[in-house]
Amino acid sequence: MELKDAVRQKYGEAALRVTTGGSSCCGAAPGAAGCVDPITSNLYDSVQASQIPQEAVLASLGCGNPTALATINAGETVLDLGSGGGIDVLLSAKRVGPTGKAYGLDMTDEMLALARENQSKSGIENVEFLKGEIEHIPLPDNSVDVIISNCVINLSGDKDKVLREAFRVLKPGGRFAVSDVVVRGDVPPEVRRSMELWVGCIAGALRDYDYVARLARAGFDSIDIEPTRVYNVDDARQFLTGEGIDADAIAPQVQDKFISAFIRAVKPITKDCCGPACCS
Repeated sequence: MELKDAVRQKYGEAALRVTTGGSSCCGAAPGAAGCVDPITSNLYDSVQASQIPQEAVLASLGCGNPTALATINAGETVLDLGSGGGIDVLLSAKRVGPTGKAYGLDMTDEMLALARENQSKSGIENVEFLKGEIEHIPLPDNSVDVIISNCVINLSGDKDKVLREAFRVLKPGGRFAVSDVVVRGDVPPEVRRSMELWVGCIAGALRDYDYVARLARAGFDSIDIEPTRVYNVDDARQFLTGEGIDADAIAPQVQDKFISAFIRAVKPITKDCCGPACCS
């Protein structure tokens, strides 16, 4: 199965579990019963969770909380790459207010249907969910103030294209502010080879310095990686178990090498830019 098809299948199934009364397993709900996923659990506090439908929280499969860390101002336009059940889009829409706009982009029909249902339940109007791939963003050049994403760029097989597209749609001075899993140090090849761990956004993680270099090649500056969660040997054993990997043998080798991080960058304002997008 191709990587993109595997991603679409897994996240479609996660959306269907939520709509039938389950969770995405484990989702982002604080203290979700039976949830042992060290990456996706306990990301949003009770105040944030109370602002949106429960299904949006249950459908979250992220690794961070970009809306809590990103600078998002009233009146701005925000784009969430891989918006899933819509949790970060809905929270962003509240931040930008009625004069702003929040877009969600996802390639999975089931997640888009769930996100639109969550929008309807929330009564938030300044939101639009788009179907598409993060390698081909269906928005014009220089149209977005802030790009957020929650553990989705790792899932792409062409991360350079994703970053170039993000740079294209951002306005000059626009901010790239995403949560993602990042690797520090060498990782056993058994982890890199596992498709299921790709879909779970582990094996597709970039080395920290590689992420910085790719952002710079795409044109970004003011690049920063801020660790938000460091995974220890017990966490590693949890996400390796059941993947056909000798978890006990490999877990000590990945101790503290996988981290969730908040990654910031800025699209520079060039000297020859004099249009409205440059001066707003």
